[in-house]
Amino acid sequence: MYALFEEAGKFLAGRVMTQADTSVQIELDSGKRVKVKAAHVLLKFDKPSPTELIAAGQSIAKEIDLDLAWEFAPEHEFSFADLARDYFEASAGVEKQAAALFRLFEAPHYFRRSGKGQFKKAPEEIVKAALLGIERKKQLAAQIEGWADELVAGQCPTPVREQLYKLLFKPDKNAPEYKAVVEAARRSQTAPLDLLKGAGAIDSPYQFHWRRFLFENFPKGTDFPALQAPAIKETLPLASVQAFSIDDSQTTEIDDALSVQGLGSGTLRFGVHIAAPGLAFAPDTPVDKVARERLSTVYMPGQKLTMLPDEVVQAYTLIAGRECPAVSLYVTMDEATLAITGSETKLERVPIVANLRHDQLDDVITEATLTGSAAASYAFAPELAFAFRLARHLKAQREVVRGKPENFNRPDYNFRLDGMAGGEPQGTERVLISTRQRGSPLDLIVAEAMILANSTWGGWIAECGVPGIYRSQASMAPGVKVRMGTRPAPHAGMGVAQYTWATSPLRRYVDLVNQWQIIACARHGRTAALAAPFKPKDVQLFAIISAFDAAYAAYNGFQQGIERYWTLRSLAQDERDELDAVVMKDGLVRADDLPLVFRALGADALPRGAHVRVKITGTDLLTLDVHANVVARLDDAPATESETDTDDLADNAGPLTLAIDVAGEGVVGDASESAETAPAA
Repeated sequence: MYALFEEAGKFLAGRVMTQADTSVQIELDSGKRVKVKAAHVLLKFDKPSPTELIAAGQSIAKEIDLDLAWEFAPEHEFSFADLARDYFEASAGVEKQAAALFRLFEAPHYFRRSGKGQFKKAPEEIVKAALLGIERKKQLAAQIEGWADELVAGQCPTPVREQLYKLLFKPDKNAPEYKAVVEAARRSQTAPLDLLKGAGAIDSPYQFHWRRFLFENFPKGTDFPALQAPAIKETLPLASVQAFSIDDSQTTEIDDALSVQGLGSGTLRFGVHIAAPGLAFAPDTPVDKVARERLSTVYMPGQKLTMLPDEVVQAYTLIAGRECPAVSLYVTMDEATLAITGSETKLERVPIVANLRHDQLDDVITEATLTGSAAASYAFAPELAFAFRLARHLKAQREVVRGKPENFNRPDYNFRLDGMAGGEPQGTERVLISTRQRGSPLDLIVAEAMILANSTWGGWIAECGVPGIYRSQASMAPGVKVRMGTRPAPHAGMGVAQYTWATSPLRRYVDLVNQWQIIACARHGRTAALAAPFKPKDVQLFAIISAFDAAYAAYNGFQQGIERYWTLRSLAQDERDELDAVVMKDGLVRADDLPLVFRALGADALPRGAHVRVKITGTDLLTLDVHANVVARLDDAPATESETDTDDLADNAGPLTLAIDVAGEGVVGDASESAETAPAA
């Protein structure tokens, strides 16, 4: 005797070896013996053989019209054998009974299972809905197949093109567009990015990078809501200073200015004046909500996305010719020794006399003119000379704490796009890349003044019992990163006892938050904790830190990536196929005169610090890859390791990271954090 039974949703048949009340031992055709619950045995028969029965049943099942079977089926519960006798004939044999079982089992939308071989037909409305769903699935499957065919043929369907960035970076794996790309990639054995590129989904590498950034960080667009810059209602005293700022010509968010009083008197008063949007609006106001959503200005060659609308920025920026509201730090010191004897914070209006520009003055205001070894013929010469002297003194003091000098052995790179007709860059403009050596006199003056202000204010608000957002670094050992927190702690890389960001409130949200706290201290002193917008252990501060960290990392990553794009563009436009470079580690080299780190064949075998010439054999503006190999070594000197080798890796944007591959699995990229030096002016 044979038996047909169900196991894990499959139908098997074999010879009955032994039988008990609750179980049956059955031998399959393969020779394997299985113990089956009696309730799972659905049909017993003497002939045909198990294999023949299953084959015949599956063949006959295909001929059963489900609509007709549903019509024939009784309203009450019935068995598959009953349906076979009603559908075929009263004498329906085991083959037709098995066929009825198989067909009923595979059609749950028509017939619901009710136990051992028992079924009950589904209500008519359920059947209609199920059939409609099945038809939709068939149509969708056909649509996916059609889209995949088009992609393999080199054409991109419009729905796939419209979902391009979502498909590549935040895919919905149940979406038909995603399934079509995966299927086409599988069929063509092509990476999804190459497949979509070949199908014409990506018109411009630059637009691809730009639109991807907007998709990930500005999904609602970059337009600001209609906002008006709130007026500062309180009456502020007018400062008796003549202040000047130092920025690049492209800078519109002028956050900081400097002043010097008392030259030649023996006691000097050095002023750091910071734009004061925090005096005009408070947390949770409309302007604050916009700033908190963006968290920082985004910089890139040819354009920027500001944290605040331009009309708001222009209301508070420290533009020359105005008496601008400011939060001012005055540091009193001995003119001869530069020993600091006191500091004071004031809320006031500051006359801004001049906006000095780096790009116009770096070649004019030099170390020679500032130290008196060359004639100085520019405005604020005495004040700048003192500020430079003070900056060098402050830097030397920090280096004592750091335990080693700061080594600015790499230049900063400036990008300028020619041929822009206004608006956004198109990615085809001619790019000019120039250098400005880090640690130049004007850079040093601004950097040290800001470090002085940020470290002084960080200590002062802590003394007042007011929390702030601090940046700290436990040590300068490799791998020890800069952290953000709400309590003061040493910053080993800076060489200061504590460090905040409070000098760029128009450009960074944490600076604006810290400014509100500083304003509370300036107004209330030791009782400021009661009046400050953010109280000790305020969960909002931790939320701001978390959000800012994520946004700032994303913005910086995009800036590095898009600067890498323009650097690769410059190689093509200047027809450069060879570069001089320095070997780093893991086969990476750093170009001497471009902000470019890339892998070069042959570099692995050379010592770190070796100077080489590399040949560029290819670049990809979409993946930002560089293909190169070392063709010559330019020196025989022993390798040296520079202090900034660790943060050189931040210049290497690396290959494009996708969230989809041929198998539809995630791909995770690496990221590195550069060491912090001086804050941006």
